[in-house]
Amino acid sequence: MTYKRSAGLLLFRRTAAGVEVLLGHMGGPLWSGRRSGDWAIPKGEYGPEETPRDAARREFTEEIGLPPPDGEYLPLGDVRLSSGKLVTIWAVEADLDPALMVPGTFTMEWPPRSGNVQEFPELDRVAWCTPEMARTMLIPSQLPFLERLSELLKA
Repeated sequence: MTYKRSAGLLLFRRTAAGVEVLLGHMGGPLWSGRRSGDWAIPKGEYGPEETPRDAARREFTEEIGLPPPDGEYLPLGDVRLSSGKLVTIWAVEADLDPALMVPGTFTMEWPPRSGNVQEFPELDRVAWCTPEMARTMLIPSQLPFLERLSELLKA
């Protein structure tokens, strides 16, 4: 059985108050009413013709609307989701002004079975968060990447 693969970039920066990570709030009507677990690391799917790192860079541009940052790409490894999808993330130290984001979009039928196709942003906003805040905001399947970044920065 062939499973889907996804790759992304977790930006982090060091401030006077400590480390912050850049997360995106998932766009579209399915996520608009959630109170937690509705933020994510910018990432997306890729096929066999693309390397995970190249896909992570492309997806960053597609979701954020800005070029991926230069710098050292620190591998945070993989997480296999219950669906079987394999998610691979790199951390990159960089700064980015969230106001400059120009999100990519997707289309879907909404409301369901209405015949109306609408366009929605992949991420409707991005924000810098402390790791403590991020633990309450991130979708649970991505929490291991946050923990791995924390361990990597301690070393």
